[in-house]
Amino acid sequence: MAQEHLLTLNAGSSSVKFALFARGDAALVPVRSGQVDGIGSGGVANHAQALQQVLHGLGDVHIGAVGHRVVHGGTRFDAPVRVDEAVLDAIAALSPLAPLHQPHNLAGMVAARQAFAVVPQVACFDTAFHRSMPQINQRFALTQALFDAGVRRYGFHGLSYESIAQQLRAQHAALAGGRVVVAHLGNGASMCAMQDARSVATTMGFSPLDGLPMGTRCGRLDPAVVLHLLQDRSTEEVAHLLYHGSGLLGLSGVSSDMRALEASALPEAAMAIDYFVEQVLREIAAMASALRGIDALVFTGGMGENAVALRQRIVQGAAWMGLQLDAQANQAGRATISAADSPVAVLVLRTNEEAVIARHTGHVAWGASA
Repeated sequence: MAQEHLLTLNAGSSSVKFALFARGDAALVPVRSGQVDGIGSGGVANHAQALQQVLHGLGDVHIGAVGHRVVHGGTRFDAPVRVDEAVLDAIAALSPLAPLHQPHNLAGMVAARQAFAVVPQVACFDTAFHRSMPQINQRFALTQALFDAGVRRYGFHGLSYESIAQQLRAQHAALAGGRVVVAHLGNGASMCAMQDARSVATTMGFSPLDGLPMGTRCGRLDPAVVLHLLQDRSTEEVAHLLYHGSGLLGLSGVSSDMRALEASALPEAAMAIDYFVEQVLREIAAMASALRGIDALVFTGGMGENAVALRQRIVQGAAWMGLQLDAQANQAGRATISAADSPVAVLVLRTNEEAVIARHTGHVAWGASA
């Protein structure tokens, strides 16, 4: 009998990321990962065709389960769940809360169900990790009726934070039990305050638009600004501005990519970086406040893992909190970049959302032995 494999899919607007795992006797073994780009152009019309490209590239393997990243789980989904028609309908209903992600996550699931008619499919939610937050950190200063209706702080990037929590438990057990602020810095950016490797507070709120400025998203914004913009713009125009025309791109007028901004000589690019650093520093302090202290700062995500100069500026800006940088370790990209005598540890850990999705999918589809 052919060896059983598990496939994870992370479907975006123009790409599908995938990872393949072999089902071993005691663990899932990573085999291959990659992505198909250019959905909607370049000969890949839709997610179904993208998935066919993935399967063609994988060759003759037996897929026994498929796991999906889903950005928003709302109040209903606080754990991974097997996908059926009712689950698909519930995920679709949450699309207005995560319009950059949810429709494409859904399209990936629909394509996979068509390709694997009888194979179990499992949805893994970015919001689920944050359901451990105390209610006071889930609330807005709005009515109980609105909270009960789902107007609350959900938090996102949960699969990434769960990956970091697992790595802390495995590699830094003493820190895992303490007060850790994790900075997931990428085109989408957020932070999470963890106590005992569980979410206590986070910067993103009702949607992935809140918190830190991002590549093209505005981050935290006075709601009166939105009301003002709606006076002479349509809802669609305002939504496009906040999701696609703000953040680093809007500030700089140059690019949403930190690498391009760092390479630019334009003052607007430097200002965008300065603004981003300032907001990161403010949110580190806010997350540490939620924990009533800080034992470690962890960088992850595309910028967190790779932007050496950005990490240096952030750690040096937070020196008043006890963070001390080892400049050589930072330049070399080591896992620990704090100085030996730093009261607060500073780590760089590579997130692995696919491994988290795979573990959850194996458990739901195959049982605890997976």
